[in-house]
Order: sequence, then structure tokens, then C-alpha cells
Amino acid sequence: MSVQTTFNFDQMLSSAREAYGEELFRMAEEGIDFVFTYTDNVAPSSSAGKLLTKYPERCFNFGIAEPNQVGASAGIALSGQTVFAQVFGPFLSLRAADQIHTDVAYNNANVKIIGTHSGLTAAGGPTHNTIADLALYRAIPNLTVCVPADADQCCKIIRKAMDFDGPMIIRIDRGGSPNVYASGDYEYEIGKAIETVPGKDLTIISAGSSVYWSMMGAKILKEKHGLDVRVIDMHTIKPMDTDMLIKCARETGNIVTVEEHSINGGLGGAVAECLLESGFDGKFKRIGLPDEFALLGDPDKVYAHYRMDPQGIADQIAELMGKK
Repeated sequence: MSVQTTFNFDQMLSSAREAYGEELFRMAEEGIDFVFTYTDNVAPSSSAGKLLTKYPERCFNFGIAEPNQVGASAGIALSGQTVFAQVFGPFLSLRAADQIHTDVAYNNANVKIIGTHSGLTAAGGPTHNTIADLALYRAIPNLTVCVPADADQCCKIIRKAMDFDGPMIIRIDRGGSPNVYASGDYEYEIGKAIETVPGKDLTIISAGSSVYWSMMGAKILKEKHGLDVRVIDMHTIKPMDTDMLIKCARETGNIVTVEEHSINGGLGGAVAECLLESGFDGKFKRIGLPDEFALLGDPDKVYAHYRMDPQGIADQIAELMGKK
């Protein structure tokens, strides 16, 4: 059954980058014990900045030395602490890959890495786009990988992560993304996908900020082409909810993935692997960034250029389904 979403509401913005700090601060105020490590892009005026001010003894700044931060976070975790590590996402997977692999994952250290500025949201161009991280994370044993769809879901993941044993990546965007869920009153479980829009003709599997775009794309497809499109929030990339995926493939027959990541190795690749191994023979398409360094520009314009915005998603699905 679908949950209450903003599918029939006007767009409402919120920031996961602020939300994670707010949730960590609330947890600290409740007396929950954890350590916070961070890079120097945490502003003192931000919600995470409040945590630094009130609880400086549990917060450690590593500047722009992301590999050192991830390695030290693993060491702190191995001493018996739960560690939340906020890392500037564009450099997390590229600069700190060895530390994620060997220090955190190999040791099964209890580190929850919050990678900010995912996808194109850093707006810094090809060197600062985070487009290959999911491909790396998926291939590393012991890592759980979560991609919250909006700020409230980010808070839910942070709270769940505190009681989750083992290393985790929490991939969030820069901020100011539309809310997917109209209310926080829904059940969230790591590894269990959520149906946000019902439908019977095709299923969109998405994660992160792409979930909202997918919902709006589904609305366009319904209004213009009469297609009844289901949308799934696959907030946990690893382990993936394969039961939900196979159920949607069986019930709707056609699958499209939408993600703010390269089409190589990310959500689309994971879904394709599962579907092919289960004998799927319906229509399938990956929507995401092509195998190239993305254009430099305002993210909304870049999304439109690559047909990743709601209209572009709708157009590509209409073409796949023979409606254009």
C-alpha cells in the first residue's frame, strides 16, 4: 500500500544536510552516546554546528583530509564507540576509497558515513560531481548503503543507524530538495523499499532526490499518456529489497530506474542484475547520467539537459512504452 506523499501537493523544500545535524543534536540531547567527525564545510551556524558548540568533546574536525578522517573514524569505532562521520561527498568515494574499504568495511567498524553533496548537487562541475560512488560502495563487502528521499527520511535513517550494527553509507544531497513524504507517520525499515505511487503499467525504481522527480514524471505520464506508473522509493541500495523489485516486475511487467548517478554500476545496474537473474523479460531502461563527465552549470539545467527532470523522465518512459 502506498504511503501519504506530496504527489498531489505543491512542491515543499527541505534540506537533508540540515536534517542530519538536527537529528544528531536531538540524540545528543537525549543522552545517546556517539562521536561525530566532520570536514571543514560544516558551518558553525548550521544544525550540525550547534552540536559542535554544545558537545565539543565528542566532535573532531579533520579539515580537508578525508582519508585521515575516515581512517580515524574507524579507529574510534574499533575502540567501542559509534561514529557518525560527515564527509564532503565528492571526495569521499574518490579520495577515501582505501580507508572505506580497508579500515571501515574490512574491520566491520561501526562507522556511519554521511556523504553530502551527492550527484550533481555540489554544483562544482565534473571534479566535484559525485557520480561513481554507488558503484564503489556496492562492490565493498559489509557496507550498508542508504539514500534518503528527503530530509525527514534522512532523520529516520540517522536514528535507525544508531542501533544498526556495522558500517553504513548515508548518501545525501547538498540541500533544498522537495519533500517526498507529506507526513513522517510511516514505517521506515532499512532494506525495505516503499511504494510512493501505485500503478499497474510500469514501475519506476528510484532513490534519493530522484524519487520526487519520478513521482512528478509519473503524474505527467498519467495526464498526457494515460499510463498508470508505480513509483518505488528504493532508499536502501545495499542490501536491496529484491522481494519488492521482483513483485513490481511481476505485477507491472516493465521497469525503469531513475538515479542521480552514472548509469554504470549504480541503482540501475543493481536492479538489472536482480531482474535478469530472476528471469525478467519485460521492458527495462536506466535513466541517469550518461557515461561522460557532466556539463558544468546550474544543476536544474543540467538535469533537464540529460532528461533527468520530471518532463525528461516522462518523455523517455513514453518513448519506451511506444507513446511517442
